[in-house]
Amino acid sequence: MTPIRTARPSDARQLAELAEATFRDTFGAANTAEDMDLHCRTSYGKAIQAREIASPDMLTLLGEEDGRLVGFAQLRWGGAPGCVSGVAAGEIQRLYVARDWHGKGVAQALMHACLAAMRARGSDVVWLGVWERNPRAIAFYRKFGFVPVGEHVFAVGSDPQRDIVMARPVMASP
Repeated sequence: MTPIRTARPSDARQLAELAEATFRDTFGAANTAEDMDLHCRTSYGKAIQAREIASPDMLTLLGEEDGRLVGFAQLRWGGAPGCVSGVAAGEIQRLYVARDWHGKGVAQALMHACLAAMRARGSDVVWLGVWERNPRAIAFYRKFGFVPVGEHVFAVGSDPQRDIVMARPVMASP
């Protein structure tokens, strides 16, 4: 199983590269180059990832093999959409795995680490948004007990897209 660890400030550059690469791999074919460029410019970069790693309201988890980042998840607390019911909700904001590591258990290891981190932080429910046109991700989240509870808009550049909001109790078994 891929080792999972908490990100350090020195990981910001490599995390930014992985985050942009995996986002482009996942969504590039379904979006314009202009929207992808705008989204990546405003969401990824060494300084942006360094701020996220340092934020007390976020936790970045990394999957690493032989010194190379192969996947990551970013969790955040504070502010859930109205369709998510819970006293202390936490969000899986991002969970991505490098294409050449798909099917090797990295996503599962990251998800287990996310759920453990949510429990440790005292969250009672965990939620995420997933693009309605990403059936592979939706199926993955369903296997972990996530169910649709609503929707929200996720802008990719200038394109507002529909995300399905999925949630599950933190204490539920995966």
